[in-house]
Amino acid sequence: MCYTSTNALFEDQSYPTTARDLIDSHGEETLELAGGSQTVGEALEIAGDESFESAEEARHAVYAGLGSQAIGRKGYSDRDPDPPGTDGNVPVSF
Repeated sequence: MCYTSTNALFEDQSYPTTARDLIDSHGEETLELAGGSQTVGEALEIAGDESFESAEEARHAVYAGLGSQAIGRKGYSDRDPDPPGTDGNVPVSF
């Protein structure tokens, strides 16, 4: 997902606003994700009747509503060791 274009979607909105207002104005915008795509409206559906005081709050709601398509390689981390007693993820070589 391109954060720059996602951030720009909400900058011109007047705040406070509601999830419904954002869905009405930007719901059809498509977010290209690592494993597919999702619309802003789909991501904001879980927000229900929530209201947002700023563009940052609106962006965080969209990020929170993204599905598993937003995850690159599930369970992958090049920083964290596997917990003791687990097999961990199978290494993938590119």
